[in-house]
Amino acid sequence: MAQDMLEKARYIVVEGPIGAGKTSLARRLAERLQAQTVFEQPERNAFLARFYQNPDRWGLATQLSFLFQRIDQLGGLQPAERVVSDFILEKDPLFAALNLPEDELAVYQRIFDSMKPPAPQQPDLVIYLQAKPETLIERVRRRGMEAERRITELYLERVAERYAQFFYQYDAAPLFIVDAEILNPIEQDDDFDLLLDRLRNMRSYREFFGYAA
Repeated sequence: MAQDMLEKARYIVVEGPIGAGKTSLARRLAERLQAQTVFEQPERNAFLARFYQNPDRWGLATQLSFLFQRIDQLGGLQPAERVVSDFILEKDPLFAALNLPEDELAVYQRIFDSMKPPAPQQPDLVIYLQAKPETLIERVRRRGMEAERRITELYLERVAERYAQFFYQYDAAPLFIVDAEILNPIEQDDDFDLLLDRLRNMRSYREFFGYAA
């Protein structure tokens, strides 16, 4: 690994399940690094609130709306810019497989395959936030977004499991796994500074960050 991973990485992604704090951490990281931001915009998905009320009816429309949004956002990336984002495109099918029945998933997959860039720009570093479902649901309730009011702990448990499976196999970029259950780099300055220090000294392609690490 490079002597200073944080300095070398020009395209950094913070990922994790709903409620893990990925957008808040990505925003704070971008401010410290004076980087451009590319964030998901769930408030611009006209189907999201309806999906949480009736997922069977609105799953495909919601998923395609997010897919089109993410493709457009990533298409505007400039290689020379320093960017911090809160999503990777490869996680889009993760939610599709979770939310769609088999026939709609097949339609979605054909659209995804036709729209995905043949050689998408890969992140230089991915920071993956982990937390238990009960912690995720508490954080979702606390932030009080109307569209998320009907999210259940069972759904978040399924999302967290899919993320764990996805990142267990992920090898497209260096991966830094953060125990967001006991570390709070969003609100605690000491944890944030410790996170930055560990990132700067990252030596392996995959590392875990927790107090006991």
